[in-house]
Amino acid sequence: MSSTLHPHSEGSRAAAGGLTLFAAVMMLIAGFVDIFRGIMAIVHDNVFVSTPDYVFKFSLAGWGWIHLFLGIAALMVGVGLFRVSLWARILGVAVASLLLIANFLSIPYYPLWSIVAIALCALVIWGLCVVQHEDVQGS
Repeated sequence: MSSTLHPHSEGSRAAAGGLTLFAAVMMLIAGFVDIFRGIMAIVHDNVFVSTPDYVFKFSLAGWGWIHLFLGIAALMVGVGLFRVSLWARILGVAVASLLLIANFLSIPYYPLWSIVAIALCALVIWGLCVVQHEDVQGS
């Protein structure tokens, strides 16, 4: 008997569900943190760095609103990911990609957290893309 899992075995489906659950939890965390980051920027908290010559210059409040809306979207999609549906996985990749881009563009304003958030979003994208649709739904 081979020790390799059949692509549609119970172990394969459990691993697929586990990765989707991991991505859902990470998406919720990223959403909450981005909401807090957005609120901090909107009220002009002192944790942000002043970057007068930055190419993608928005007001700090403008970045705050972007992060606030993306955080809310991440929360909604994160909750949808608990249903392990294809539409939630597709939206999850899209929202995580937008969060990744927004955090990349805001590196000069809050460098350390932006890099951590980029890594977090990359893990979410990986967790949602590595799972085959058939593995999640069963055979």
